[in-house]
Parts: sequence; structure tokens; C-alpha cells
Amino acid sequence: MINVLVWNENRHEKKDEKVRSVYPDGIHGAIAGFLKNEEYKVNTATLDEPEHGLTDVVLKETDVLIWWGHLAHGEVEDSIVEKVKQRVLEGMGLIVLHSGHFSKIFKALMGTSCDLKWREADEKERIWIVDPSHPIAAGLGEYIELEREEMYGEHFDIPAPDELVMVSWFEGGEVFRSGCTYKRGKGKVFYFRPGHETYPTYYQKDIQQVIKNAVQWAKPADLRTPVYGNAKPLEKISVKREGVEK
Repeated sequence: MINVLVWNENRHEKKDEKVRSVYPDGIHGAIAGFLKNEEYKVNTATLDEPEHGLTDVVLKETDVLIWWGHLAHGEVEDSIVEKVKQRVLEGMGLIVLHSGHFSKIFKALMGTSCDLKWREADEKERIWIVDPSHPIAAGLGEYIELEREEMYGEHFDIPAPDELVMVSWFEGGEVFRSGCTYKRGKGKVFYFRPGHETYPTYYQKDIQQVIKNAVQWAKPADLRTPVYGNAKPLEKISVKREGVEK
């Protein structure tokens, strides 16, 4: 059983009737809804909960954290960001969606501005699968086509991905690295571009499949924790250096 936590700042849904009409249960509710159909234990958390819903107990029990944010990146407390970062380094998976590219946690893990070009023009997006052998691409065709989405364009100021799984083309001509994987410590991170709040993107079956696949890919592996610090030699050291016998 994989413990999945879907985190959403849940501000657009409170402020904007158009967003509320698309996601009446919130973006977190929509994502949790299709994940609950799988064999996952799924919970949700939002920005305005105590500790943003990311208490020590909750984080300790979370195998994969899915993150959506936009309006209120700056309101996420730095101490909470640090706790999430440490859990990723310890092995928790992190899936960052759409405008979460500008979240404090993604920036902290990437070490760059994570900035990009953007445009809202109701344009077509075609997401090409450029690594069809990757587990996150399982069950997909050559591409995913979205009738309307917000454009994100290069240059995307991120480190070169460990693996580039998907690249988007937009009707206006831009391209974008839309599916990027990273390893940080013992944890895995996947950034997935689609999901503007005014479009029903998260109801699209192929988009849901990508997120389901990403949960399976990002789940913690049973890895040994490396030992750091001063280490005693495994063998006898007898080489003399500068007159001192080791």
C-alpha cells in the first residue's frame, strides 16, 4: 500500500468561480479522486490547515507527496519547506505539478530560479513522449494532446534533468521540457507541466495515467542509508607519507 498525500494551496478554488466550477472539490480533490480508484491510501492537505497539513506525523507516513501551488508560494513557511526537503532526501517521492515549478520546495531541490515563459491563450498542447521506455510513460501513445492549456515555454531555468520523459509543443510555436525526473538523496522527484486551474486537465485519462505511473516510480525504495563522516580503514595502512607511518 503506497501512502499518497495530495497537497494543494486551494486558493483559486476559493476566490474564482470559474475554477470552482471546473474543480468543485478542489484540484487536490480531483487528483485524489482518480488515485483512490487504485490501490493507494490517499489523503489531502491544503495551505490553510495548521502547519499546511504537513505535520511531522503526516510527512513521516507519506510515501509520495503530490504538490500543486500558484497564488501563495510565499505563504508556505520556510520551516515546513525544510521538513519536506529532508523527507525527500530520506526517500519520500515528490511529484510537482504545473505552477508548482515556482514553489519553494521545488526551487530548494533544484537550486535554480525555475523561471520560464508563459501565456494564457487557450492553445493546443501536444506532449510528446520522448522516452517511451520510461516507467512514467507506461500505457501511453506517442503523445498526449490537450485541446486547451496554458503555455509554458523555454528557457526553463532548471538543472538538466536526470531523465527527460516528455516535451511539449504549443500551438503558438513554443516547446517545453514537460516531464523531468531527478534524484535527490534517496528520493525521486518528477516535474509534470500540465494542469492550469481553469482547464479540466486532471480529468483527462492520459494525464491521470502519467500521475499514476509517477506515483509508482517515485515510491520509496528499500535503500541502505550511507554512512558518512570519519571512517576507520578496512585494511591496514602501512604506506609511509612524510615520515609518518599510517
